[in-house]
Amino acid sequence: MFNRLKRDIRVIFERDPAAKSVLEVILCYPGFHAILLHRVAHSFYKRNWMVLARLISQISRFATGIEIHPGAKIGEGLFIDHGSGVVIGETAEIGDNVTIYQGVTLGGTGKEKGKRHPTIGNNVVISAGAKVLGSFKVGDDSKIGAGSVVVKPVPPKSTVVGVPGKVVVRDGITVNNTGEAVDLKHDQVPDPVAEMILCLQRKVERLEQRISELEGGRSSDLKAVQYFDKAEGKF
Repeated sequence: MFNRLKRDIRVIFERDPAAKSVLEVILCYPGFHAILLHRVAHSFYKRNWMVLARLISQISRFATGIEIHPGAKIGEGLFIDHGSGVVIGETAEIGDNVTIYQGVTLGGTGKEKGKRHPTIGNNVVISAGAKVLGSFKVGDDSKIGAGSVVVKPVPPKSTVVGVPGKVVVRDGITVNNTGEAVDLKHDQVPDPVAEMILCLQRKVERLEQRISELEGGRSSDLKAVQYFDKAEGKF
């Protein structure tokens, strides 16, 4: 038990530069409190003491703003940053070294019985406001962009952005080589809309060049078309 507590505290120092002392973590981090209370609630849930388990989870929700159903299965090294508005459903399963930011929902999509919440792999980062809905798996070493709504399985080493979420495979770039470190650069995610605009821009440039060649090099009014500047993020 004490080794697990030490691991929980160490994880916070590894992933949150705002953490200054062990006492601060123990007293002031709602994600830490929610995980501790969930372990107690989950132990009662496994013994089929449902009312007591739910009561503890509701106390935790009131105290931390984080709602974790006592039936959820959580691995080692979970870090819930800030945590306000996080909801984790009954049949959700979370692997090791997962990071969850505020406003995340691991929820279901209907009234079906059995497994109805997502399974989150190891070393996954789920950014603020993301919603992962359904009984599918998010593969290891993946990222869910802020505000994304994920309703389909996510392959390992992928990034998901948008509503509904679209998977962008990152060409074999490894998120994690050690099994411990987690890539927290969740702001650096691909933008499929910008990529599409760039593809259209390149096509227009080729068409302009072809028109210029057919016209014998004469200038064309088409050159007045505005282009999307990816570096500045504007036209």
